[in-house]
Amino acid sequence: VVQLVESGGGSVQAGGSLKLSCVASVDIGSMYLMGWFRQAPGKEREGVAATVIGDQDTYYGDSVKDRFTISQDNAENTVNLQMNDLKPEDAATYYCAAARGVRNFGYLTPSEYGLWGQGTQVTVSP
Repeated sequence: VVQLVESGGGSVQAGGSLKLSCVASVDIGSMYLMGWFRQAPGKEREGVAATVIGDQDTYYGDSVKDRFTISQDNAENTVNLQMNDLKPEDAATYYCAAARGVRNFGYLTPSEYGLWGQGTQVTVSP
């Protein structure tokens, strides 16, 4: 069973930074795509960032462009999300996701992914 384990969540003040990590229990080279999503209470799950494994292409939601950076560490089977200049509206549970193949729903669409982590909480105070 493939497991994705997120870490790095916490509480910060607006303008602060956090780095989230997602460690896979398998070689991430076996994945086609990995991404980060977030979900705040009462809201739909939102695509934050995605990266094609083994590629340098990255994709970001409009609300996080120029503030968040997704990166992959194949040696550690990890995908990271560096979050800078955090805003209160960034507060949510953040989920790591992975896709073994292409489903053509879109890289920032939850339906593109078949594997999910349990999530890590991010709180941003004004």
